[in-house]
Amino acid sequence: MDRLQNQGMYDIGKITHNVAEQELTENLPGDVLRLLQISDCHLYADTSRRLVGLNTQETFEQVIDLAMQTAMPADMILATGDIVHDASPEGYQRARIHLEQFNLPVFCLPGNHDVPKTMAYNMESELVSSQKSVVSGNWILIFLDSTIPSEAGGGLPDDELRLLQETLQANQDLHALICLHHHPVKIGSAWMDGMYLRNPESFFHIIEQNPNTRGVLWGHIHQTYEGMHNHVRLMGSPSTCIQFTPGRDDFAIDHLSPGFRWLELYPDGRINSGVKRLMQMPAGLDLKCGGY
Repeated sequence: MDRLQNQGMYDIGKITHNVAEQELTENLPGDVLRLLQISDCHLYADTSRRLVGLNTQETFEQVIDLAMQTAMPADMILATGDIVHDASPEGYQRARIHLEQFNLPVFCLPGNHDVPKTMAYNMESELVSSQKSVVSGNWILIFLDSTIPSEAGGGLPDDELRLLQETLQANQDLHALICLHHHPVKIGSAWMDGMYLRNPESFFHIIEQNPNTRGVLWGHIHQTYEGMHNHVRLMGSPSTCIQFTPGRDDFAIDHLSPGFRWLELYPDGRINSGVKRLMQMPAGLDLKCGGY
């Protein structure tokens, strides 16, 4: 166990699984921000390619349609990594075109399957960007690059940690939501926890020094996670394609369908959030697959 867990400095949290979907707030007040998180799309240059039996382009488009039908109006889209499985320019360009359909600002950060420079170059447009932070209302959102070249696991180098510290300190009057790809706490799955953030102590030390942090949001784990670090809400989210079974020490595919996370950020710092999934599992999923 890492140092933070031994000292009991944060709650390891819990994995929410097979729970009823929470409904978004109707008639949301105008001073509340609604964000939609799209994550772990694993698109390919070839639109016929499948991952563990699912056509990732088709499931990506189905989840976008679901978000448009059930979670609008919204204020922005967060694309939290592993957007393209093969890091192809064609995959990124196609992802950008589909995300632009929301006609909202889209903020992208890379995952371990992405190549950050390729992603940024091919997804940049009037609506889509890879900028490091954005202020909206009483909130600042900070986007970190936790990727390590050629590794599945993550880490935050000194320049990203410095950026986090400086941005939080310069915006103490705003509530902060920190977004990254890799999970900064272990989730109880041995194979996934071998690929989590390698320096969580440094990350959480900065958060503890900056009490305006209200939430941490990530992808990577292909499942719903809810936990707490002191007063900070911790949130992991499903993939737009395959889902991983929670609590398993070895690789296992879950029967839950693809989905997205929505968040409602209140001016007093409260976060309301939930997950929406496709009503039916798309055809082709290989539940017996032993890896990918």
